[in-house]
Amino acid sequence: MSKYLMLPIARHLSFSCACACWRNVLPVFGQGGFASVIKRIHTSGFAAQKQNGAVNVFDRHSKLLQRERAARDPDVAIYDYLKEEVGYRLSDRILDVKRELKTGLDLGCGRGFVAKNITDAELQHLYMSDFSPAMLETAQTPENVGFTKLIIDEEQRFPLESNFFDLVISNLNLHWVNNLPGCLKEVHRVLTNDGVFLASMFGGDTLYELRSSLVLAELEREGGFSPHVSPFTEIRDIGGLLNQCGFTMLTIDVDEIIVGYPSVFELMRDLQGMAENNAGISRKSHLHRDTLLAACAIYQEMYGKEEGITATFQIIYMIGWKPDPKQKVNVAERGSGQISLKDLHKLDEMVREAGMEGRIKFMKDEVTDGGKGKKG
Repeated sequence: MSKYLMLPIARHLSFSCACACWRNVLPVFGQGGFASVIKRIHTSGFAAQKQNGAVNVFDRHSKLLQRERAARDPDVAIYDYLKEEVGYRLSDRILDVKRELKTGLDLGCGRGFVAKNITDAELQHLYMSDFSPAMLETAQTPENVGFTKLIIDEEQRFPLESNFFDLVISNLNLHWVNNLPGCLKEVHRVLTNDGVFLASMFGGDTLYELRSSLVLAELEREGGFSPHVSPFTEIRDIGGLLNQCGFTMLTIDVDEIIVGYPSVFELMRDLQGMAENNAGISRKSHLHRDTLLAACAIYQEMYGKEEGITATFQIIYMIGWKPDPKQKVNVAERGSGQISLKDLHKLDEMVREAGMEGRIKFMKDEVTDGGKGKKG
C-alpha cells in the first residue's frame, strides 16, 4: 500500500546547474542497475566503533543535539506530517490487541505522535519517554488517560521495574539505536507475561533516491563517495532479531509512503526539521555546493516529475509478544493433517464437494480434538 503526499511548500528554489558530465558515470554501472545497487548501500561505508561490546554506527550525542534543535524550532509542527501519519497508523493497531491493557510505555515518543491518539478505551496510564528533554517537553499527551513523562536513553538499562507494562510501543525511533538487541531485551524485560510490543521503523529502501543521487554526484565531482544517508534495518533481519530477544507470535509487514517535494533542498530541509538528518559516526562535516547542485540535477533526471521530485519512506511495522509460561500450546501429532500443502489450491473445490455434511463432521472433529487436548 503506497500513499502519495504532495507538500504545499511555498518557498520554491530556482537554480540552474550545468552538470551533464554525470551522465558519463551511468554507462559504467547501468542506470537501472546502479540505482538498485545503491539501495543496498547502508552500512558498508560507515565506520563503526565498539563500546561495551556493541558496534556503534550512530553518533548519539549529535542525534541528541539534532532533536533538541528541532524541538525548539518555532515551526516544528510543519515537519510533523510523516511521523504523525505513521503514529496514527501504529496507534490504530492497538485496537487489534484483544486483551485488556492497563499500563503502556511510549518509547522514544518524540512530540507525542502516538500518545495523542491513545484513548481511555485502550490504556489507563501511559508512560512517555525520550532521551531529548526538549522533545519530551513539547510532546502532546493523551486525553482522559493518565500519563507520566520520563527521560530514557534507549541504549542504557531502562530505569523501570521488570514485568510492569502490558504494552510497549515505539514510533520511528529505534533506527537510531546502536545496540538494538540490547534495547529489545530491555523492552522484553519490562513487559509483563503475555505483554505486547508494537513498533515502526524506517526500512532499508527509505530515501534510496537521495542516497543514489548523492553517490553519483560525489563520484562525478570528487572521484569517490561517503555515505550521507544513515543506514536502515532490512526487513529480513527484524524477525530474527525479535526472536533472539525472546519475542514470539511475530507479525511484520511493510508500508511505503511516497512524499512529493519541489526539489532536493526542501527534502533536506524537512529531514532536518524532523531531526532525521544524518548522524553517522563517519559522516562528512561538509557537503560541497557543486556536489549538492549535481545531486539535485541527478535526482530530478532520474526520479523527478513535472511537479518536482518524490522521496520514498519504507515503514516496517512489527508486533511481538512476550510469552506467558502459563499458556500451553497443544501441538498436533505429526502426520495428523488431512490436507497436503500441495493441494491448498484445490481447497475451495474440496469444500464444495464435501457439502454441508462434510463441514459439520469437520467442526465436530475439531471440537473433539480440542477437548482431548485440554484434558491432556
